[in-house]
Amino acid sequence: MMEWIPLVFVVFKGLVLGTGMFFAIKWHYDQGKKGKDVERRAVLRASGKVAVVFVLSLLVLGFVTFALARTLGMDMNLS
Repeated sequence: MMEWIPLVFVVFKGLVLGTGMFFAIKWHYDQGKKGKDVERRAVLRASGKVAVVFVLSLLVLGFVTFALARTLGMDMNLS
């Protein structure tokens, strides 16, 4: 049976990172809207690109980690 503490910590970490990303994007969007005549689409497009790059880099890092662990002979079973 899986322990509940790592599950709670992973969910908490995801919520904290997601909330931080939301407020960071919102702050940058508000700054762009406040002082400059930056189009709304340009700011949303830029924040979308940043989010996509972040998710892709996270996936690549995960795959590289699992490949390295498997190459080193580590047991990757979840059971």
